[in-house]
Amino acid sequence: MQLLSVNLGRRTAAAYTDAPSGHTGIDKQPVLDPVRVTAPGPKGVGGSGLAGDEIGDLRHHGGDDQAVYAYAREDLDAWERELGRPLANGVFGENLTTTGIDVHGALIGERWRIGGGPLLEVTSGRIPCRTFQGHVGEKGWVKRFTQHGVTGAYLRVLEPGVIRAGDPVEVVHRPEHGITAALQFRAVTTEKELLPRLLAAGGALHPEAAERARAHVARQGAAAS
Repeated sequence: MQLLSVNLGRRTAAAYTDAPSGHTGIDKQPVLDPVRVTAPGPKGVGGSGLAGDEIGDLRHHGGDDQAVYAYAREDLDAWERELGRPLANGVFGENLTTTGIDVHGALIGERWRIGGGPLLEVTSGRIPCRTFQGHVGEKGWVKRFTQHGVTGAYLRVLEPGVIRAGDPVEVVHRPEHGITAALQFRAVTTEKELLPRLLAAGGALHPEAAERARAHVARQGAAAS
């Protein structure tokens, strides 16, 4: 299990983004130099957890609970076969392109130690957006990506450190609740009946997903009373 590449983006103007600034940092490119990873701060204020990685829309991206985005090379390879074109590391806007890790099957609260550096914790899957669709350049991409449910994973930074391409990734903690990033994604998108199950993930769950799950449970309780 290792990092194939560490990918950073620069804010650039794009007609397909709905960011108020008209800029996006989704076009991430692999870098060879070491990159420092830290908790960036609350969503809306903090950006990416990777130094030098820029975000165009802080309303929906960045912040402590989605400081780092990881996607597996194996899943990019599967998309290459389906789309019939090459997909470079970083093309899905991921900061970490991994190999040997079942990223979308990672458990909420699962913790990764990267090299001798940062400790990261899985919080959720990634929700596709208009900017993602425009960047990939595939018609109906949001729906297609959602139906596949191969989301990759957002992670928060528990301990800062420095990473570089080629670093080993060690899973140092796996919770017992069975709630994966893929299940969390389905619960908040296509299978709302799964929402109550998310609460088993406790405080590791992305706060926005936890809020949706609690609201769903409350509505069910109100309807039953």
